[in-house]
Amino acid sequence: MNDLVRPMDLIPESAPFSPEQRSWLNGFFSGLVLPETGGVTPLSPQENAAVLGGDPADDGEAPWHDQTLALDARMALAAGRPLRRRMMAAMAQQDCGQCGYTCETYADALAEGRDERLNLCAPGGKDTARMLKTLAAESKGAPAPAAATTMAPTTTAAPGTTRDTPAQAILLSRRRLNREGSAKETWHVEFDLSASDLSYRAGDSFGIFPRNEPGLVDQIIAMLGASHVTPVRGRTLREVLLSDASLSPAPDRLFELLSFLTGGATRDRARRLAQGEDPDGDAAQLDVLATLQKFPQARPHPEAFVEALDPLQPRLYSISSSPRAAPGRLSLTVDAVRYVVGRRKRLGVASTFLAERLAPGETLPVYVQAAHGFTLPENPATPIIMIGPGTGVAPFRAFLQERAAIGAQGKNWLFYGHQRAAHDFFYADEFETMKATGLLTRLSLAWSRDGAEKFYVQDRMRQAGREIWAWLAEGAHLYVCGDASRMAKDVERTLVDIVAEFGARSADEAIAYVAGLRKAGRYQQDVY
Repeated sequence: MNDLVRPMDLIPESAPFSPEQRSWLNGFFSGLVLPETGGVTPLSPQENAAVLGGDPADDGEAPWHDQTLALDARMALAAGRPLRRRMMAAMAQQDCGQCGYTCETYADALAEGRDERLNLCAPGGKDTARMLKTLAAESKGAPAPAAATTMAPTTTAAPGTTRDTPAQAILLSRRRLNREGSAKETWHVEFDLSASDLSYRAGDSFGIFPRNEPGLVDQIIAMLGASHVTPVRGRTLREVLLSDASLSPAPDRLFELLSFLTGGATRDRARRLAQGEDPDGDAAQLDVLATLQKFPQARPHPEAFVEALDPLQPRLYSISSSPRAAPGRLSLTVDAVRYVVGRRKRLGVASTFLAERLAPGETLPVYVQAAHGFTLPENPATPIIMIGPGTGVAPFRAFLQERAAIGAQGKNWLFYGHQRAAHDFFYADEFETMKATGLLTRLSLAWSRDGAEKFYVQDRMRQAGREIWAWLAEGAHLYVCGDASRMAKDVERTLVDIVAEFGARSADEAIAYVAGLRKAGRYQQDVY
């Protein structure tokens, strides 16, 4: 083996990476540029692993397991690693459980051939599915196939404990959480679990199997020029599109199918879309109906059309109740998603299903997704800090109910924020009562639209930085729930700044301290 060289410091210390991630990236990119800086032979992936103390056959911990990293950065960190690790890097790194696995176990199942479905990572979307297709093709030495939809082997798990063995729950009620005048539409949704023997813990998530909006399904059938009762898979076309098929976004296989039914420039555009390109600048807006409208001359046979669609996936929501506080019942906190693209209103499939299409008294298939590293401390005397703006407050309502039910003596601090105090203070009466009784030690609020400048939970954290550091020094656990792409990143940067300022640490030391909190299970995230 060549004499090993120390990786160059190409990644600045201010970059948003942990020390381990920065070290690996320095080694990786040094290998790319060293030939141009003196003719030194670049390190192989195995040699890089040796420099960093890793095993070239595998790496133990995954330095890319961070939902704030972009896909290309995660793939760079995983370059030269075994297939299962590169497949893991392709995941969205949220361990959300929506696929029925963690990111690591899903990658293992794909790499070992125990599951052939490449499109289960809902947070990763098309980018993850495309990368997995490339990696799967590489492993087989064949051209990249269409994303597989073969189902995993039948499991014998108890009903309601996995996505493959759902149980039935009854919708009890729903009530609007926003007051009149809010720009948002958020619902508190209650379920009856008594007939299903489902059990859960505070911190778990609830998987529901939604149905598509009937009006959208009818428009698609009309665009196909087909009958509602056309037989497909032993049922009618309408039944299959209502409950089995994902209608947004349009999958690559649909573009491939349409390319076979068209010609010339139209075929070329469909093929380019199937390959992940964006020839007309509208790829991000193309759901199934918009795709059929974009290629009106293509009318696929209903059976071929359904085969080209992705399966309709269950949706996961953080549970906002404790089973100790409401035995046999479960609640969710759900934002109804509605937006306009062009002149057409788009609807969130599961959120509007829960908000308006499912009637009280109706049943639906559900399951409980056990929390992966998002649980209360084992010692009830441990203080906790909870940061959950908007619907991110859901699991913290459950945490507080649980702490009250068991008589936990640990201090509780909640950071909550939304747009306007008068309209968007979810569970205000409950939290104010908890504060008055002493259960909620501190309640810190942030309203982004009530002042001249936007003000968020991370801004409130900065104001309370000294106290946050004091709680951490006492052994507090810190939890974050909500948006992964913006809020969670900003909260983590703020936390690092607080540790640096009030813990008298350098930037690198503060980053390492926060990484240590995460490794010790004292910094936990439930992000989406």
